[in-house]
Amino acid sequence: MRRFILAAVAALTLTAGPTALPASAHAGRAPLGIGHCTATACHFDVPPGSYDVRVLLGGDAASSTAVTGETRRALLPETAVPAGARVARSFTVDVRTPEGEPTGPDGSPGLDLALGGAAPALADIRVAPARHVRRIFLVGDSTVCDQSAEPYTGWGQQLPQYLRKGIAVANYADSGESTVTYLGNPQLWATVRPLIRPGDLVLVQLAHNDKTTDETTYRANLEALVAGVREQGGRPVLVTPIVRRWFSADGTLNNPTALLVNGLGVDHPAVIRSVAAARGVPLIDLTASTKALVESLGVEGSKALYLYNEKRDNTHTSPHGATVYAGLVRDALVARHLVPKGAVRGG
Repeated sequence: MRRFILAAVAALTLTAGPTALPASAHAGRAPLGIGHCTATACHFDVPPGSYDVRVLLGGDAASSTAVTGETRRALLPETAVPAGARVARSFTVDVRTPEGEPTGPDGSPGLDLALGGAAPALADIRVAPARHVRRIFLVGDSTVCDQSAEPYTGWGQQLPQYLRKGIAVANYADSGESTVTYLGNPQLWATVRPLIRPGDLVLVQLAHNDKTTDETTYRANLEALVAGVREQGGRPVLVTPIVRRWFSADGTLNNPTALLVNGLGVDHPAVIRSVAAARGVPLIDLTASTKALVESLGVEGSKALYLYNEKRDNTHTSPHGATVYAGLVRDALVARHLVPKGAVRGG
């Protein structure tokens, strides 16, 4: 629960149409306001669910405010407001327990938001249950999850800042998970699957930890995840894994380590592409887009995307890298008509 991040307002509707929550869930509830905030943070004692948040930014002096919430989730990108002016921004946030990784600690009850940026200023805030919301579920590993410890940051942790009010990211990615463990752990797939409602998107990126999974098993596990989403009425989206920053002598990432080919010779991105084609599942080829970006930046320039400087880590992304990669996911969601262009910020 730390920084917040910010941008523009717009109502949005995913292509499958909005899902209405039961009216009884909201009866008699007035929006919660700024009385629940200090100068740098807000706490709202609400149960798990999806909540619309409207912030009014600005003050007597020039300000620049960013918003994060829960376990370090970027909710609104930093926004500058001139002295004396006010700017309204809105987003929808997923409140759950555990609030970060599914196998992690519960965290604090309710919704916690934090004000960051160069000169934060919050003039007003309203929090109310979201009556119409689409969720984007994330099923993945440590490169996707809501990381609790800085500087580690998953791209799923940065994705919410790119989405306008009406879409909530429900990040159920978990560190260390493979297709085998995600399906087998009752805290993971058995918990996530019943939560999926008709029209929800479910993005699946699992590969980094399938180091000993044979191709037949890997393919079958992906197909099981796809089938499970569809049985709930959800819309599966297969995502190839982000590359590892592991350069070959020729300055490319054309090697098994970088491109997620395991010790058994299983080419994970190739299998994911094959399953997507065979099952008619939308594909986000994050391997291809991150490979192109890392190679274009070169050995030195690409270090900032990963935790190389801090941890000599060429797998996990920095806050900057996770933000850039989340932007690639946003662009792919729009390009594949999974999310309308008007539903996203930037890009």
